[in-house]
Amino acid sequence: MIKLPGHLKIRGFLILLLTGAIFPNFAQGDDWIRLLDLRGQWKFEIGDNPQWAQPNLDDRNWQNIFVPSSWEDEGFPGYDGYAWYRKRFTLSPDIRGKTLYLHLGYIDDVDQIFLNGHFIGFSGSFPPEYFTAYHVNRIYILPTEYLNFSGENLIAVRVFDEQLEGGIVRGQVGLFEQKNPLTPDTPLAGLWKFSPGDDMTWKKPEFNDNNWRPILVPLNWETQGYPDYDGFAWYRKKFRLSKEYGNENLILLLGKIDDLDEVYLNGEHIGRTGRIYQNRSRISIRGDEWLELRAYYIPREHLKFDGENVIAVRVFDGLIGGGIYDGPIGIITQKRYKDWFRKYGRKSGSIWDIFY
Repeated sequence: MIKLPGHLKIRGFLILLLTGAIFPNFAQGDDWIRLLDLRGQWKFEIGDNPQWAQPNLDDRNWQNIFVPSSWEDEGFPGYDGYAWYRKRFTLSPDIRGKTLYLHLGYIDDVDQIFLNGHFIGFSGSFPPEYFTAYHVNRIYILPTEYLNFSGENLIAVRVFDEQLEGGIVRGQVGLFEQKNPLTPDTPLAGLWKFSPGDDMTWKKPEFNDNNWRPILVPLNWETQGYPDYDGFAWYRKKFRLSKEYGNENLILLLGKIDDLDEVYLNGEHIGRTGRIYQNRSRISIRGDEWLELRAYYIPREHLKFDGENVIAVRVFDGLIGGGIYDGPIGIITQKRYKDWFRKYGRKSGSIWDIFY
């Protein structure tokens, strides 16, 4: 049985800002390539049952509803409350290896998303501490580990509507990939080790993390068993690097992290975004660190080309989603990174650019 995650903490204006209810979504339409169109008929049922996220549920008696459109326009006028959508799809072989994103447009008011029974994302907050996210363009990364490339897949969407129109009301609906993605030479996405809390000995390569839980990277930790968790947590990943990169300058890509991070390679500090002081009361979050792509130069003397390397990432999350939530994740040569950054890296600005 799937346990639905708890409500989010509601913190006024800052949540409006971070969820996009005031500021526009920064992923522009021309930044994406549609791989699979999911507009059209979906299965639909009013009410709320956690079992409705399961892929083996028989939904043949559910009604059909057109997506995107308000459910009022599809035969449910005046209905406010909970409802679920379900959509099955298959993937063509040429999609394997791509980083896929699910676009669901605008949902009125709150949603949770499940892929083949796995909780992968949310926007807004369900009752009892209800908070709408009806202005947010929904874009969710689809973890490769949860996808079925040899058969059928299922997306299930839990929705709560507080008033007026409800459901998946408008916008792009489908599977997309980013145009001109930054692709690592050595991918490191997938299962990492994870622990909430904070202990600086966790950066040491010899630290025994066998009792830590596995966690998918990239995907925020709220969707992986840590709902409502704010504070410190650590990620660790062991990897080997081909000797063919021995003469290359290398960059570690850690995608996007919510909110602040410090990164260690084989116990040595190689980079940070934001500043986490030893005195935790002095932690300072500017507000847009979660939007920044993490890319850290790796001093060659910190790498092992004849053995195992260990990445340790210290994260502090102050609000809403936490952790390493978007890619790319891996190691890339400095030359390829520079070439990509010169062409595409300055395209998206900071949320604070609006004020200047």
